[in-house]
Amino acid sequence: MESLKGKFDSIIFDLDGTLWDSTETITRAWQTAIDQAPYMAGEVMTRERVRSITGMTYDTIFMKLFPTLDEQQRAEVQKLCSVAELDILHKQGGELYPNLADTLTYLGKNYKLYIVSNCQSGYIELFLDLHSMHPHFLAHQCYGTKGNPKADNIRDIVNDHNLQAPVYVGDTMGDYDSATKAGVPFIFASYGFGKVESGMVATINHFEELKDIL
Repeated sequence: MESLKGKFDSIIFDLDGTLWDSTETITRAWQTAIDQAPYMAGEVMTRERVRSITGMTYDTIFMKLFPTLDEQQRAEVQKLCSVAELDILHKQGGELYPNLADTLTYLGKNYKLYIVSNCQSGYIELFLDLHSMHPHFLAHQCYGTKGNPKADNIRDIVNDHNLQAPVYVGDTMGDYDSATKAGVPFIFASYGFGKVESGMVATINHFEELKDIL
């Protein structure tokens, strides 16, 4: 595996499929939510459906999952899911990838660490609170803050914190596209939910492999 030691001053992480897997919990939450809407009778949410939309913006997710709903219904379902998701995640959380804290501690000695995700407001904070991750990260940005695309949020982190040589770690083609648009090199987390065939500066099969290359 090629070493990238000394090439970067900071690492920006995606959240879902990169730092943790919350799809099981979110699947239960969204099923609870859509069961509250009479026009959603018989709709079944599965982990596969949740995985298929991971990394998309929150608005895009519900347009893809429920294309036949009218605008008002879709907005109502999205609100129900948003509330149920944060509520259940507060109680059950997601599944951290192996050796996450140890690896972040190691990386934090030499790099500034950040999170940029396409999630709703409050989601990154929940991850940080539940797993005592605040000490590892200097800042974060998400779609829910300003409604901006991920590339813009990556640029915000780079500019706001004067990062000279950042790298982005993510698990989907959307992550790669966003990092590329922001002018930031990309490390592909192949253990996540997506596929990226080329263009990355490295591929990791386990989160802790970052210690070997960085």
